[in-house]
Amino acid sequence: MFITVALASPVSAKDLAVVEPQKEGISQDRLDKLTTHMNQAVVDGVMVGGLGMIARNGKIVYSETYGQSNRETNKAMTDDAIFRIYSMSKPITSVALMMLYEEGHFFLNDPVAKYIPELANLKVAVSTADGNTSMISDGTQSRTIGSGDNSKTGQTRKPTRQPTIRDLMRHTAGLTYGVFGNTEVDQQYRKAGILGNKDLEEFVTALGQIPLQYDPGSKWHYSVSVDVQGRLIEAISGMSFGDFLKQRLFMPLGMEDTSFVVPSNKLDRFAQIYSPEGTGEGLAAFLAVSSSAKLVPSGDRIDAGFLEGATFEGGGGGMVSTAKDYLIFSQMMLNGGELNGVRILSPKTVELMTTNHLGDMPMGFGRSGVGFGLGFAVALDQGEIGELGSAGTYNWGGAAGTQFWIDPVEQLIGIFMVQSIPHKTRLGSEFKILTYQSIIK
Repeated sequence: MFITVALASPVSAKDLAVVEPQKEGISQDRLDKLTTHMNQAVVDGVMVGGLGMIARNGKIVYSETYGQSNRETNKAMTDDAIFRIYSMSKPITSVALMMLYEEGHFFLNDPVAKYIPELANLKVAVSTADGNTSMISDGTQSRTIGSGDNSKTGQTRKPTRQPTIRDLMRHTAGLTYGVFGNTEVDQQYRKAGILGNKDLEEFVTALGQIPLQYDPGSKWHYSVSVDVQGRLIEAISGMSFGDFLKQRLFMPLGMEDTSFVVPSNKLDRFAQIYSPEGTGEGLAAFLAVSSSAKLVPSGDRIDAGFLEGATFEGGGGGMVSTAKDYLIFSQMMLNGGELNGVRILSPKTVELMTTNHLGDMPMGFGRSGVGFGLGFAVALDQGEIGELGSAGTYNWGGAAGTQFWIDPVEQLIGIFMVQSIPHKTRLGSEFKILTYQSIIK
């Protein structure tokens, strides 16, 4: 079906006023500690360059650049630098899908196959290979979990039920990523080059030939499910995923630099991405590189999917953006789905998305006190988490070290941008702690 809408007047980043931090209960002296810490990280070689932005009560109270966007050309980091946000694409995709939900096109508990017939006959793999490795979304931690029975390799069975749209949004669909583990299913994802397809239709067709790793609804497992959401948006709207985002979300909000591809006239703003020296090919080599290794420019292959000519619109990790654009998106969410007269979602929908949907099911990644909503991790208990923050805060991060969080209690948004992969630092978490210590009222 085709959906036509009238476009609202676009919002601009300039509509988010910059104010003196003390006017919003933030200490400038304490913010200076944050800036000093990040500049020292540049001096120490922990990062080449980055950008931090903080907003409180709808006002920008902090915006600082650190180091260089390209060390090799001696280009300083700028506040309009374009970053690969990787998995920070996921919340944007989920918001887009919920726009269609609000229009009555589906129920969250509908089976995915009702709208994507290529996924109508999914089976579950009986065996699970040894050495299932799981990585946190910002790439800072990895660990090996579980082992399985290799004697049943190749066997499948019917799932207890088919995955639903809500399963896609909360990562309980039984899908995986193929790159963070070595189960039989992960191996099949890699063999099929599951995220290397020309477009989303080819992607779901290939995905429909591979068994699920778990029964839907039985386990939280980080996966390609958000890329499936992109195809779901196409199937329901009759538009390409990229066109839907541009017309229904980016243009109305004024997110002028958020897209799947960096146009040639903006390449001078595209921050260089770095990797620890010695980073090798393949999962094991990628994860084993030392966190103390010198950062060197990453290979050209990393950028192939972000340049003109790329065709795969990956809602799970394929977008680029700026700190200002992501602040616009985040402030819209904090405002209950609206920014400067442009309403994207209802406050009740935002409430639903930022509620824990896992029940007693652990989120994974070894995190305590954290649940997962529809596109966001949600802080449930700061005593269990054991760090500064507020219950009800929702967030996510990207593989190159980018992070954001939205704190409704403090009316606070934090955005940290950096570019190194695999990301081996705690800079995003340090940025968050140093933000909270600056609050004095």
